[in-house]
Amino acid sequence: MSVADTLRHLHRPAVLGLAVALALGLAGCAGLPDQRLANEALKNGNVALAQQNYQQLADLGYADAQVGLADIWVESGDPAQLAKAEATYRAAAATSPRAAARLGKLLATKPNSTEAERHEAEGLLKQSFASGEGGVLMSLALLYIQYPQSFPHVNAQQKISEWRAAGYPEAGLAQIMLYRVQNTYDQNLGEVEKICKAALDTSDLCYVELATVYQKQNRAEDQAALVKRLQDNFAAGRVQPARVDATARVIANPALGTPDPKVAQGLLESATATYPGAYISLAQLQYDYPDLGDTDQLLGYIDKGHDADPSRAELLLGKIYYEGKVVLPNAFKSEEHLKKALPDQVSAYYYLGQIYRRGYMGMVDPQKAVDNLLTAARRGQNSADFALAQLYFNGRGTVPNPVNAYVFSQLAKTQALTTPQPRQEVLDLAKTVEEQLPPQLKPQAQQLLQQEVASRGVSPAPGISAITPQGDDVAPEADAPQQTAVGEGEDL
Repeated sequence: MSVADTLRHLHRPAVLGLAVALALGLAGCAGLPDQRLANEALKNGNVALAQQNYQQLADLGYADAQVGLADIWVESGDPAQLAKAEATYRAAAATSPRAAARLGKLLATKPNSTEAERHEAEGLLKQSFASGEGGVLMSLALLYIQYPQSFPHVNAQQKISEWRAAGYPEAGLAQIMLYRVQNTYDQNLGEVEKICKAALDTSDLCYVELATVYQKQNRAEDQAALVKRLQDNFAAGRVQPARVDATARVIANPALGTPDPKVAQGLLESATATYPGAYISLAQLQYDYPDLGDTDQLLGYIDKGHDADPSRAELLLGKIYYEGKVVLPNAFKSEEHLKKALPDQVSAYYYLGQIYRRGYMGMVDPQKAVDNLLTAARRGQNSADFALAQLYFNGRGTVPNPVNAYVFSQLAKTQALTTPQPRQEVLDLAKTVEEQLPPQLKPQAQQLLQQEVASRGVSPAPGISAITPQGDDVAPEADAPQQTAVGEGEDL
């Protein structure tokens, strides 16, 4: 599971009910909204039903329902919804410890947060932790890891070690998150396994982590035993269907080891009854492994899961029309779907950037290409830096910029070298750009590279570009290149 996936899990709330008496009272009154029903619906991926019940209770003034509604807005990833959620949490924070904890978590992961907001987040999270609110240490650890300049007197590793020594269960998961952020996960697979074996009964997120370890180490027997335990606990209601979905996606991911699409398919099919979002994972699985079904079935899965996970559904549709492997390529339809996947899906920025960079809609649009690719790169999309380096080196539709080409080719090279089998074309481009960079421009290029590396510590607002293409004239291309399946984006 990527850091991006880990951050998404931090956003996913563990919604609690109202007081038992209130819940029982509402459940017994026909026609009234039911918070228990809303909680169960959200847990099972039925966002529409959960939102309907939360909204009705929120309108009646119930703070817990207002928090539940705000949780759904946070999960959407939409900036306007996030602003509404923050306002709702703030309004309820004075009387609701849960709302205060949620506000702290939201501020800890807020893009372009201010110094004041980061310190407010720390205060809220420490207060929530002291008062016994669960699930806050991961967010507090993320705050220290992501913004070391805001907390110069806090050593994230030392803090996590103190939490682990004190016996807090979340601390082990925070340690795993630190390994991912520091890119030392593979060097600590044994420690990850030890942490998650001990926490498996209390944190079903560990199914995903253990599946990742076993996949990377090609431990088929241990993976099979883990899958059996997952299936048994899911059938008994002790594991969320979202975890079944996430574990299946690890097992199907060839980048982590030898994939087993049949096992992944079985897990996803078992989750669809209570978690419609699993249909999107089934569609992605079938897209990656066409022998599992036909195109009509793939599109049917997307249709069934669309309402439960619209951003992933739109991303997959955009990718399908972009690559043209199962339908005729259509850049205009791809753009339409990809825009609907924003801002939640980072890969949507990448594919949009490639459409504009390659002129698939009739002409190159370098500014849109840079805006989208830079956002994707700064939010962790693997191939975006390489695409930016190509744009600035080749100068297609704009003036070549050797300084920017150097910056992004070096970033792409650094990222490539962290993988077991680096893409040779990435290494070759970085070498060529460096060799051709005029000596008098190298100090400037190295300074910009350092600035860009530093900027990666904070996620920018979508579409904000610090580096812009040179040249005002964009040359129209009468013959846009024929699209081919490039396979450069992240897995959904």
